[in-house]
Amino acid sequence: MATADVQAPVEPAAPALPDYLLDPNATLKDNSAKWRYGKAPDYSKTREVYEQTKTKTHEAASLPNLVENLVKNWEVEASFKPNIDDWRTIDRPNYTFSINGGPPQSAEHMLKVGTYNAIITPNDYYDPNKSDFASSHKTFKRMMPTFAWEVLEVYSGPPVVAFKWRHWGVMKNDYAGFNDKGEKIVAKAHGRTLDIQGITIAKVNEKVQLQSVETWFDPMEMFRQISPSGEVTRTKPVPIPGQDISTQLHGEGLGDEEEMDERLEAVSLRGGGASADVLAALHAEMGDMSPAGCPFLARQN
Repeated sequence: MATADVQAPVEPAAPALPDYLLDPNATLKDNSAKWRYGKAPDYSKTREVYEQTKTKTHEAASLPNLVENLVKNWEVEASFKPNIDDWRTIDRPNYTFSINGGPPQSAEHMLKVGTYNAIITPNDYYDPNKSDFASSHKTFKRMMPTFAWEVLEVYSGPPVVAFKWRHWGVMKNDYAGFNDKGEKIVAKAHGRTLDIQGITIAKVNEKVQLQSVETWFDPMEMFRQISPSGEVTRTKPVPIPGQDISTQLHGEGLGDEEEMDERLEAVSLRGGGASADVLAALHAEMGDMSPAGCPFLARQN
């Protein structure tokens, strides 16, 4: 008697990964999106600096590589897509962003104040309350034309992704900004690298879109590196009616929108299921810090 052939069931193909996990420039190709300055920004210089000066090389499609691409695409959208409906990297109904244990903020809040102002608290060098979205970008982009970002380590995988990141660039031009006392602060360019590191814990959905993003870092570290000796020029400018913030700081208007082409990339998220022990240890480490022991945790509402 002939034996009937028995075929093994065909396993369904794994769903394709979203392009924003595979390509750091995926969202820059969204031709139908509305862009803040009329067209997609040019990140080529920042990507070049990243390739030349990064400290980690992640295998393509590895978890660190996927996380790095996700965050880079999120940064593009947060900085340059003024219509949240165009953001593909977030789970909009569930999305929140918080810094150093502060209150969760919405995507709308970040769009209103700007990505720099959303993560920096008032201090002796800079006050986000005395700057707007456009002027804040110009202040930091003029000082540091490229600001590259990389994932250093990933501690846990989806749906809760915890990771350590690095953000760096060269201080090529003077820093100029208003501080919490209303003084104009100018620090001379020193041509050295500014290097900032932090930790992020992010929850993602089944599409690996960001839901809650909690980031811890010391925002004062950048300013300490801007002026290692603490030597700055302080002046008390008299506001001129009708003059915008950028003109008061830099002596000219915002200029051509083409100049606003690249931006800060701020957040970050390793394999397997999220380890409760790892996450508990990370939260405990951050939670045990007090404003006295770690001044950057102090926030002003």
